[in-house]
Amino acid sequence: MVTRVSGLASGMDTDSLVKKLMDAERIPLTKFKQKKQTLEWQRDDYRAMNTLLLDFRSALTQMKLSTNYRVRTTASTDDTKVTATATSAAAQSSYSISKVEKLATAATVVNTGKISGDGGKIDTSKSLIEFKSNIKTVEPGSKDQFASAITWETGSVESQTVTLKKGEGIAQLNLKEYGDQTPKQKQVIDLGKMNVKVNGQNFEITTIAPTDTNKLKDNQVYVKSDGSLEFAQSVSKNGDINVKVDFIADKAVDSFTVGKDTTTTQLSKGALNTVAKLIITEKDGTKNNYDVFGTKIGSESNPIGEIDLATGKITWAENQTFTDETKIEAEYTQNYFTFNLQTSTSKGDVSENFLIQGSDSLNNVISKVNSSNVGVSMMYDSFSDKVTLTRTETGDFNTKNPVYEADGQTIIKNDPDIIIGGSFLTDILKFNQNDVKDGQNAKFIINGLPTERNSNTFTMNGVSFTLKQTFDATNSPVTVSVNNDSNQVFENIKKFVTQYNELIDKIQEKTSEERYRTYTPLTDEQREQLSDKQQEQWEEKAKSGLLRRDSTLTSLLTKMRTDFYTSVDNSEAGMYNQLAKIGISTTPNYLEGGKLEINETKLKAAIEADPQAVEKLFNASGNGYGQQGIVQRLYDSVNNTMDKIKEKAGNSFSTNAQFTLGKELNLLNTKIDSFEDRLLKIEDRYYRQFTAMETAISKANSQSTSLMQYFS
Repeated sequence: MVTRVSGLASGMDTDSLVKKLMDAERIPLTKFKQKKQTLEWQRDDYRAMNTLLLDFRSALTQMKLSTNYRVRTTASTDDTKVTATATSAAAQSSYSISKVEKLATAATVVNTGKISGDGGKIDTSKSLIEFKSNIKTVEPGSKDQFASAITWETGSVESQTVTLKKGEGIAQLNLKEYGDQTPKQKQVIDLGKMNVKVNGQNFEITTIAPTDTNKLKDNQVYVKSDGSLEFAQSVSKNGDINVKVDFIADKAVDSFTVGKDTTTTQLSKGALNTVAKLIITEKDGTKNNYDVFGTKIGSESNPIGEIDLATGKITWAENQTFTDETKIEAEYTQNYFTFNLQTSTSKGDVSENFLIQGSDSLNNVISKVNSSNVGVSMMYDSFSDKVTLTRTETGDFNTKNPVYEADGQTIIKNDPDIIIGGSFLTDILKFNQNDVKDGQNAKFIINGLPTERNSNTFTMNGVSFTLKQTFDATNSPVTVSVNNDSNQVFENIKKFVTQYNELIDKIQEKTSEERYRTYTPLTDEQREQLSDKQQEQWEEKAKSGLLRRDSTLTSLLTKMRTDFYTSVDNSEAGMYNQLAKIGISTTPNYLEGGKLEINETKLKAAIEADPQAVEKLFNASGNGYGQQGIVQRLYDSVNNTMDKIKEKAGNSFSTNAQFTLGKELNLLNTKIDSFEDRLLKIEDRYYRQFTAMETAISKANSQSTSLMQYFS
């Protein structure tokens, strides 16, 4: 950097002079920057056009679909008995349903009596352990009595989600360690009370080790007592999967770290049966083991704390103190029970174990059943104080009820659609296995053919029927007719024509904009001299006409007009091989660029007369241009233009080096950087010259002063 000397000797404003000189030097740089701004605006205009074409291409994609031309409407002679809807795949036809013998029903069972005792209706939101004394149980030969009706088991209900790695066959449960001996003991799991789900689907549990001859099936899991789960290799072939496991352990093991101000500690589970041991380890390693007597910790007479067995909350005595980072470990069991439900479904027989903690409420139990894969809905009605179970699918899926002959008698195997297992369902909720009403199929006669369906709503040949009631109308059957919805087809074509005209409008507007060449992009100095409104008006003119008479866009308009005019040489189009024949033609005003107008009467008549020919006029695929439908031609034309625009202006994901305008911008950026470096050198040169002049003047002044002093 040159040392810059102000004009003290000469009396000239050096900075002002240099600035004016540099303003003249910067004129080419300003033009470079204005050119860059113009290219960026032009690039953005091209991309905006490509966005319009992308939207129109999406509309063309939709117009390729037959659903736009085969809109079906249905009519039933008696909607109270049979209704129907139809997809575009349905043929125009008629169906006659002369009899509906049975409607499809779901398997269901209602319990045999009320479940509450004389203490009033149970509170379904309270834990089961709390209202156990108000559950009514019935023993043979005795009156209704109230007791601890639920048969509680002791252990710990656990749930874990483990990961089965891609291509691997084994996942491992995390069984907790407890005790102070070495090695420590681990939780023991009950292999008979487990649920293993992969992607929400139950897996069949086996305790028989797989061999080369007895390999695991894709829906099986081999479970070992150490908590390892072995699957078939194919289960995780596509990637890591999550495996959810619900199981029963012999005891619960909790571990907490507390601080010196701790007064209460909450165990992870409630409905405790017994607390076997509690270990407190101080920060310095001091360890104390405490036995628990009922609810008292340490001793019955002077406990260090007390446990609420219902909630699992420990309240510490006032004289019990802790240090920071004290570790508390607890070993205990909780009250729980299990039950099982099995159903026959469209996917085969499904079975699931339900592991219920004493702290769960009846609402929790109902929620677990309803959200399970077993496919039933449980409901408690407080008014009747009764419970129902209903399979979520209608129909008869029970393949275990074969009819066979034995000793000359017809025998039906009794294996109901819902199988109830567990004393909670039978003794507490009062379900009786013999009261299960199996689901039945809908039985009906359609077009003279007796048939069945699992559901009252079924699809046949693209028509979805819904049976609403049983009837026998042999002499006056219910007729369902399927016809083409001409009005909707007309609206679809009209909407497409509107979208095309809107595209033409916008392209015409852009390619015919006036170009104001005297309005160049504003410099920073020019902006300072204009108001915001003036800047806006100026830029509006500066941006105008950047795509005026653009060859890519004007060629597209010409190509699309050709696509519309050229007849479709395809036998499927029949007599309607040109748009004009179905009432669609270009407007007489050539300045509109080939916009379309519709003769509604003629178009509707064509749709009514031959909807298939109208469809093929638009969406025929064909082997060549002449055989292609109008929509396919337009799609190709628009797609080619979009590629050309992208090649010229790129898109938001493109780098400048990937499109033509971007390369020009890169070149301008290089010129701008080079010119700015050159200007710095010129500015330094000016300042050196002025500095030299100031130095010379200063010396002359100094010499003059010396001479005057000499002569004086």
